[in-house]
Amino acid sequence: MATDLAKFAEDNNVKYFMISFTDLFGGQRAKLVPARAIGDMQEDGAGFAGFATWLDLTPAHPDMLAIPDPEAAVILPWNKEIAWVPANCVMEGEDVAQAPRNVLRRLIAQAASKGMHVKTGIEAEFFLLTPAGDRISDPYDTAAKPCYDQQAFMRRLDVIREISDYMLELGWGAYQNDHEDANGQWEMNWDFDDALATADKHSFFKFMTKTVAEKHGYRATFMPKPVEGLTGNGCHAHISVWDAPGAAAKTNIFAMEANDSSQTAELGLSEKGKHFLGGIMKHASALAAITNPTVNSYKRINAPRTTSGATWAPNTVTWTGNNRTHMVRVPGPGRFELRLPDGAVNPYLLQSVIIAAGLSGVRAQADPGKRYDIDMYAEGHKVRGAPKLPLNMLDALREYDKDKGLKAAMGEEFSAAYLKMKQSEWNDFCSHFSDWEKANTLDI
Repeated sequence: MATDLAKFAEDNNVKYFMISFTDLFGGQRAKLVPARAIGDMQEDGAGFAGFATWLDLTPAHPDMLAIPDPEAAVILPWNKEIAWVPANCVMEGEDVAQAPRNVLRRLIAQAASKGMHVKTGIEAEFFLLTPAGDRISDPYDTAAKPCYDQQAFMRRLDVIREISDYMLELGWGAYQNDHEDANGQWEMNWDFDDALATADKHSFFKFMTKTVAEKHGYRATFMPKPVEGLTGNGCHAHISVWDAPGAAAKTNIFAMEANDSSQTAELGLSEKGKHFLGGIMKHASALAAITNPTVNSYKRINAPRTTSGATWAPNTVTWTGNNRTHMVRVPGPGRFELRLPDGAVNPYLLQSVIIAAGLSGVRAQADPGKRYDIDMYAEGHKVRGAPKLPLNMLDALREYDKDKGLKAAMGEEFSAAYLKMKQSEWNDFCSHFSDWEKANTLDI
């Protein structure tokens, strides 16, 4: 890990740094800084006009300074003269409260003050499309059930292997890659880590995947539902809480305690794990505004049956054991999987809202409610009383706005900015005229 970026540059023959931050809509913003200037930038930050990005700022605001985090510096495996460094946004000496990485850092500190260190792993799914984005890149990838298709994998081996090689080189602990359930869709996995490290890796992974795909003449997209009728891009998160960060962690706080006979304990989840899960369940409908942040997101979680036979996405707030048809599953002792998030989720806000909801549950000793062990796709109609997930982005924003506890936990300034800008996005969508309107209204 670097602490002095100028020395880091000298030791590694780095000529440039990409000082990068992620805005409210998940847009990745960067400035390219020559190594000769990085000393000043490390201390003072690179200057940005916040209004020019998706942050709730105006042209009248002073410069927003992006202070690089040297411990998170990554040398680009495909261009070793450049290092990417995620940054924390500051204005007039104070953290920009609405900036996603700052939201996460604050919540990590809150959890740490209670002896809780959240570790997560994510399952990043994406499609490889033609450069115009109008169809999948492989014309032979047409199987009705394409998941794990070996031959289709070989036709895109050049892309997937290159990304996997880079993850191995970076020391992420890459451990499996597969053709996913939709034609043209892929998933790549690496080891779980502290929440901030996972968010940084998630952010870099999206950048790296798009870059490698473009190099090979394709377009990678994490859009939740880029192809009608096919399974959408999820971003499942596996969650556990430990007694210390990083390699110092020894005890999984979510691991089952002795003499516990609760429903969660049967699955290897401790009392504190149960309450953390209870917070996720309690805030689930509001959570969707963050985990499913686009108009297109609701084409995935409320999708009809896909050509493969299942959407692999939830539409009801339920939890279970090792069963992929629910919003949350507990696949093994000491962790649970949140299956709600999609590919458009902001890497930093995903981790933030998990911690915010989980801490709320621990404080309130929340109960996650009844465990359902049924096939929700076949028997979901039998469930009574479980909330349905929002049908669209507007409903999700309203649920978030109503959830005063979650809004406060995420930060009032962040929440106000996010709701304002997302409401504006929804209004923009509603003012858009579509072909569907003409097809269904022209002759009325």
